Amino acid sequence: MPRSADPGLIVGFETSDDAGVFVLPGGQALVQTIDFFTPVVDDPSDYGRIAATNSLSDVYAMGGRPLTAMNVCCFDPDLAPPDVWAAVVQGMHEKTVEAGAVLVGGHTVKDSEPKFGMSVTGLVDPERALRNDQARPGDDVWLSKPLGTGIVTTAAKNDACPPEILAEAVRHMTTLNAAARDAALAAGARCATDVTGFGLIGHLSNIARASRVAVEIEASALPLLPEVARLAAEGWTTAGGDANRRFVGERLAFSADVPAWVPDVICDPQTSGGLAVCSRGPVEGSVRIGRIVAGDPGIAVR
Repeated sequence: MPRSADPGLIVGFETSDDAGVFVLPGGQALVQTIDFFTPVVDDPSDYGRIAATNSLSDVYAMGGRPLTAMNVCCFDPDLAPPDVWAAVVQGMHEKTVEAGAVLVGGHTVKDSEPKFGMSVTGLVDPERALRNDQARPGDDVWLSKPLGTGIVTTAAKNDACPPEILAEAVRHMTTLNAAARDAALAAGARCATDVTGFGLIGHLSNIARASRVAVEIEASALPLLPEVARLAAEGWTTAGGDANRRFVGERLAFSADVPAWVPDVICDPQTSGGLAVCSRGPVEGSVRIGRIVAGDPGIAVR
């Protein structure tokens, strides 16, 4: 895409960040993002809540506060009764209100494959924005949510996931990243990303490339949803996970003693995952999973 040269644009698409940041006259900055996807769960209300939480997360990942939201609805009214689509929108509204944002409208098209999400605008102090290009050697890497939502939902679609495990995944996917943002800012962090479709490995790779650093991950420290290692070993992985691993390619290396399920989990596409924060100090409520070191951009898993 052609690049924008406006001096107000301080975060564009060049560093593969979670949202754009545009400085307004007077010093505040807008955070702008859009995200939508096909259903990951059967319950329409949960689908709406997850989609909204995921869309709002991009603003939190930049250190911002969600302000307004617009729906992106791709529905076919002939595929399901009206109350199904209403439940999706009601679930969205619940999480938008919880985030303190205002729904101002949206757009709907008829689509045989349902898709739903939001375009979200937020505000951020440009001096405290969390950016992909601000990781430095000596930072630790902290993660605020457990991994494995893609594996769990794939198993659930094939009736291979215990319902209580799916419920736990939904609980995390519908938890706003507001507290994780607050903890990152309180720790003095300058770099963060939310872990979504590119998986942990893809989003950390974006940080490594943008910041020109290397990332070391401790496999034994990774927080996981219950039974994710077993489900991965049983083969409930996704084509998206394979694509994420190919995307990182030679920039990803594993120690010989890393368990066989680890590559599947760290490449697993996450829906509404947590914040991965690079910080010199502890990030409250998150788990330390690795560190930033000097070196060519890449990720080593030990």
